[in-house]
Amino acid sequence: MAASSTPTASAGQAREMLASRADRSLPLLIEMTQALVRVASPNPPSNTTDIARAVERLLAEIPRIDIRRVEPEPGVVSLVARLRGKGAGRRLTFNGHLDTFPVGDETGWTEPPLSGALRDGRLYGRGVSDMKGGLACSMLAAALLAEQREAWSGEVVLTLAGDEENMGSLGTGYLLEHVPEARGDANICGDVGSPMVVRFGEKGLMWIEIEAHGVAAHGAHVHKGVNAIDRLRAALDRVKELERLPVAAPDAVVRAIEAARPISEKLSGVGECDTLRRITVNLGAIAGGTSPNLVPTHAVAQADIRLPIGISTGEVEAKLAAKLAGLDGIAWRVLRRFESNFTDPHHEIVARVRDVAEEVLGTSPAVNMRVGGSDSRWYRRHNVPTVVYGLTPFNMGGPDEHILVDELSAVAKVHALAAFDYLTNRS
Repeated sequence: MAASSTPTASAGQAREMLASRADRSLPLLIEMTQALVRVASPNPPSNTTDIARAVERLLAEIPRIDIRRVEPEPGVVSLVARLRGKGAGRRLTFNGHLDTFPVGDETGWTEPPLSGALRDGRLYGRGVSDMKGGLACSMLAAALLAEQREAWSGEVVLTLAGDEENMGSLGTGYLLEHVPEARGDANICGDVGSPMVVRFGEKGLMWIEIEAHGVAAHGAHVHKGVNAIDRLRAALDRVKELERLPVAAPDAVVRAIEAARPISEKLSGVGECDTLRRITVNLGAIAGGTSPNLVPTHAVAQADIRLPIGISTGEVEAKLAAKLAGLDGIAWRVLRRFESNFTDPHHEIVARVRDVAEEVLGTSPAVNMRVGGSDSRWYRRHNVPTVVYGLTPFNMGGPDEHILVDELSAVAKVHALAAFDYLTNRS
């Protein structure tokens, strides 16, 4: 991934060379992605030592790059890599995560999950979509920007973090709290999505656990007992009522979601835009009782509540407390949470990525929210304008996870040119 030396050029000439180099770099981009896929980095156990070492070897080929290794807990390794331009200016960060889902059952794979196999325009492997392909795109963009460093001012910083699949407090969250150069004036994240959608925000999350206790009895003598599952069912009915709570999102967010509907729902399914604008409750796990002929004394359920822009986890928690108050035998607690978050859909970094994506793809992408969470929320928590622009995930987390090679090339080029335009203040 070594950069070549080039004579000083105007910003326009440098941009043309950057675009041309991006077009010619697909073989290198594929090799980088395969190299990352071939190093296992499952979470759990949240150990990114080996993948960080592999990434560091690739980044070290870029001349005059400073690489810092950060390890807040043993095995949770993140990297911060820094490139400087010709002088003082803004700092653009590329953020991504090194960890992946575990491989799981390998029987459904037609290619070995750590092979990085290339077949029929598709690149296979665990984590290739989430998000080693996106990492390779940002890393190549940084390498190409290094070749033209005399044409742009400021800094390019890659924050490549562990712990994302475990909510990121020891990864991106830690970097932003403890490594000053991890923060920037704007951030591009290559996490999964689609090249046809520029994502400017994401829903919040609150996981809860509800327990119900009853009184034991034989199933033929129900009048002598109290059924914990019945109590739990009543509580869960009230939890589902959260989906009807009104939400007042900013007009700019509502308009962006609606404008994105024709493109976004073709890619992500009809109903996505409505899901982005309302609270959803998924009752994901439930257990209780020991035998059909015994009145159960204990039952427990866990739910995933997703929050749109316009309502906080604190507000939802208060509503839930009121709904469950007075129910006998019911106890509940919040397991984890984070707030919904967004960057103004008209912000410069959103517009830069949108405009370059249109240039590269030859068609206008949608500008929309993201249903799932990402490490971008940590950047927005620190008031860093952030956009997610990445690859379409196929079978993410399942057998034969793969990406499209054509998309890999497009995303890398968009990352490189959007960063260049931002750092040169190109009008």
